[in-house]
Amino acid sequence: MQFNPPAPDWQLAEVNIARLRAPVGDPLVQPFVDALDRVNAIADRMDGFVWRHVDETGNATETQVLDDPCVIYNASIWRDVASLERFVWGTIHARFYERREEWFTIMDSMGVAMWWVPPGTRFQPAEAMARLADLNHYGPSDRAFGWRQAPGAHLWTTGRCVPAATA
Repeated sequence: MQFNPPAPDWQLAEVNIARLRAPVGDPLVQPFVDALDRVNAIADRMDGFVWRHVDETGNATETQVLDDPCVIYNASIWRDVASLERFVWGTIHARFYERREEWFTIMDSMGVAMWWVPPGTRFQPAEAMARLADLNHYGPSDRAFGWRQAPGAHLWTTGRCVPAATA
């Protein structure tokens, strides 16, 4: 089952969280942290990019959404699935994703959720986390879905969240 937008002009919202192997500031994760500004700048210039959550750091590393300080948060809005997919799997972002085992631990639940929003929508971390919780608790729905249900998505199949050796 795929979840198409309710109207042609609706946009794709996404949230993703991940658990760092060490807190921000630790040398173990510093190469990842040092790359955030560069990767985010690429996203900001991508065709189809609409908005992303930022905090005082200029990215979202200070946005704490769980009690675990090693869990980092990212959220954005894109024109459509193809735009987000091109950024995730077709830019330097993919190279950092390939190195995820260096910087991140495996989480017990899904860390990515997507949903459709009308143009002009902006959301707070609490709403995004509620949608991620819905996906983890109830499975894919119009409220939240993953790459497998994203209409037209196909690049994720070669880079999805499995150990890098088997991706």
